[in-house]
Amino acid sequence: MTVDVIDLRGFYSQRIGTVARRMIWRGIQNHWPDAPGQRVLGFGYPTPYLGLFRDSCERCLAFMPATQGVLKWPTARPTLSTLVDELSLPLPDAALDRILLVHALEMSDDPENFMREIWRVLAPSGRLMAVVPNRRGVWARGDNTPFGHGQPYSRTQLIQLLRQTWFTPVAWSEALFMPPVDNGWMLRSAPAWEKVGSALSSPFPGVLLVEATKQVYRGLPAKRERPRLIPALEPALVPRPLQRQDP
Repeated sequence: MTVDVIDLRGFYSQRIGTVARRMIWRGIQNHWPDAPGQRVLGFGYPTPYLGLFRDSCERCLAFMPATQGVLKWPTARPTLSTLVDELSLPLPDAALDRILLVHALEMSDDPENFMREIWRVLAPSGRLMAVVPNRRGVWARGDNTPFGHGQPYSRTQLIQLLRQTWFTPVAWSEALFMPPVDNGWMLRSAPAWEKVGSALSSPFPGVLLVEATKQVYRGLPAKRERPRLIPALEPALVPRPLQRQDP
């Protein structure tokens, strides 16, 4: 089930959304502290996190799928966001250096073809980062946050999907170890939850962050067509015209 863009904006305007954004933002920053002179695309609902790169990169775009809707971003500058078909991005091949997926992969109706379209527009030396709800985490078990919608993934499932779509995972991290409870004390203690969860390697974080590279030289599976058996046809009798008989 896809979450509407209005609901996503509403979540990030709440206290729990603000804390979740801060925790995930730290995880992204650990992988990508900046992106000087690079072309960056955020897909899904990435605008709460693109501010990390907007001022340092060469170009920063936000693509939002048609099933979700789109909001203007940034609000006080020329628009950098647009509505797209996730299986037909309006970009040439190898156009981007980095792609950030947030509220995207788990919402896709066709994740394999979607990831292959992402592969197409990513440069050979480019990097992909996906923020995906953890299948074993408590954030994926409730529908009071966007991370409880769509298809959550385990690490094994993500590795399999990435390899099927010609990506190589190179780094992992986790975020959102605290329960998804909009409580003042719980939200204030979020940094402590993150620190303890990371130190203990807890298997129940809310989201998984995976960084991957594009496989430029990939092996394509060989298709072996089954021979078509055409039955031998015996020649039919050639019809002869009827001969008129005289009375």
